[in-house]
Amino acid sequence: MRPKTLILKVDPQNPSINVIREAARILAEGGLVAFPTETVYGLGAAADIREAVLKIFKVKNRPPDNPLILHLADPEWLPRVSRNIPSYAYKLIEKFWPGPLTLILPKAEQVLSEVTAGLPKVAVRVPAHRVAQLLIKELGKPVAAPSANRSGRPSPTHARHVIEDFNGQIDAIIDAGETLHGVESTILDITLWPPVLLRPGAIPIEEIEMTLGVKVTVPEFARGIRESEEAIAPGTKYRHYAPMAEMILVEAEDYKNLDKLVEKVKEIALKKISRGVKVGILCSDETAHRYEGLGLVVSLGPRSDSFIIARNLFKALRSMDELGVEFIVAEGFEEKGLGLTVMNRLRKASGHNVVNAV
Repeated sequence: MRPKTLILKVDPQNPSINVIREAARILAEGGLVAFPTETVYGLGAAADIREAVLKIFKVKNRPPDNPLILHLADPEWLPRVSRNIPSYAYKLIEKFWPGPLTLILPKAEQVLSEVTAGLPKVAVRVPAHRVAQLLIKELGKPVAAPSANRSGRPSPTHARHVIEDFNGQIDAIIDAGETLHGVESTILDITLWPPVLLRPGAIPIEEIEMTLGVKVTVPEFARGIRESEEAIAPGTKYRHYAPMAEMILVEAEDYKNLDKLVEKVKEIALKKISRGVKVGILCSDETAHRYEGLGLVVSLGPRSDSFIIARNLFKALRSMDELGVEFIVAEGFEEKGLGLTVMNRLRKASGHNVVNAV
């Protein structure tokens, strides 16, 4: 019989200090605790307890070469985990921390090699969620945490998603309701100049470029067009964010005129429906009405608001699974602002099964 997972409900703005202390105690004793951040829920372990860090990989079925992110309570903790920090890093820290920006920095000697998957660099961020901040502060040391989902699955934006994946397999879940951004942090390697985007996330790359005054390098794997040959950061090498259903992404050359995009989505959906397949369509507010009668239609939001679209994406993918959809057809979005993040996730969720609307 599996041990029971403790579900700890809290007010996200004013969490009970007793709950925070209980969760911190579990971490201090080498347990695993899922906790909310402003991006998605994380699966945390005390970063200096090797057995606890290894448990993350085992529970998630995560490849050991896929590094973890260290979460700090305060930017002042940075020297504990990194050395030879570039001076320009502090421009980003001042602007975006606490917040959904993960920086790749030279690793301090004391950081466990299991955390960095043997790499000489470490991924670090300071989360902005009050529960996460209080938990890490109460523990008094960094927390290693990937997203709290089984490897390859859509990231959890609500505690119920964590319960679906890990109930009875981890020690505790802090339930603070839905997360704000709904997608993971932006990961930026600043050991290189110009910096390199490793994973687009909740902070648009344009804001980072404006802060640093330099064009950031965006490799193809950061756009989700292909996987990186090495797992140089979370979300770069392996298939991620995938629903249980088979999925295809329909992209367009011009997202100002959506007619061709809609016709291609319809064509694919109708072919599957004619074979008795249960189809789901992920689309936008502008086109949802045009798919009436073609299976389960879920709008991610208006194309003018990529924040809303990004926030709804993982929730929508999980809802498709919950409703037993067998095949998903997803519309593409323009790669501006958080549109780059959305397209990275959609391309990877589809396993790079992409067609163009021509």
